[in-house]
Amino acid sequence: MNKPDKLLPIMIVGAIIVVFTATIMDGTNPIVMFKPAPMLLVFGGSILASIAGIMRSDMKAVKAAGKKIMKADHIDPQKDLDAIVHLAEVARREGLLALEKAASEVEDPFFKKGIEMTVDGVDPEEIREILEGEIDGLEDRHKLGTKFFTDLGGFSPTLGIIGTVIGLVAVLGSLTNPGQLGPKIASAFTATLWGILMANLVWLPISNKLQRASSLELTSKRLILDGILAIQAGSSPRMVQARLQCYIAPKDRADVRGASKQEEAA
Repeated sequence: MNKPDKLLPIMIVGAIIVVFTATIMDGTNPIVMFKPAPMLLVFGGSILASIAGIMRSDMKAVKAAGKKIMKADHIDPQKDLDAIVHLAEVARREGLLALEKAASEVEDPFFKKGIEMTVDGVDPEEIREILEGEIDGLEDRHKLGTKFFTDLGGFSPTLGIIGTVIGLVAVLGSLTNPGQLGPKIASAFTATLWGILMANLVWLPISNKLQRASSLELTSKRLILDGILAIQAGSSPRMVQARLQCYIAPKDRADVRGASKQEEAA
């Protein structure tokens, strides 16, 4: 079971601490920033506006994206490549039907489905169409989850500005009482502060992480798809490895070759 990915929350908390530290260094008490009305407007308004932009059925994708925020997927293309090369070696020695046993040991449903279709003798073009359809569906679901947090990052500053305008309207209503102008002006601009802070230090970083996680997962699926088609085509393990190395950074390819040699020696 993967351990929670603590990097994102640590960096977000660190960035917020930097903001409050700078506030203290500037001679301002951070407590003045915690005003219920502006925070309610920014948090509540942003979340509700973001939910309004999606369908009820899309909430499943949003919940799945929320779970991924703290999940460390540790997608390793080198590991996928080594697994494909191993299957190519098995297919070369014992034939494609020997992959049926390997399919029962694979945890990834996408990978397992591809192996099973290969063993069943499904046409290569049909395998490509089916698995590419799976990849497209996965990408669409990822986009829905990412969109929600991107929308939060867009609505948050706007709601902050609305809160500031509301606060300034209240200020204009208190011109006859100069003693109240300072606190009310400060309260008005607190909404903008929270809107910008939440957008740039919370919502957009989360959105960026989800986009990166999606990119890694989709790359892994495409590597598996190309590997399965290469195995079905009867390519040698060496050629399968050479074909799939395009998915791995050049600086990491030496490790892949080393792992392959160790596997051959075993």
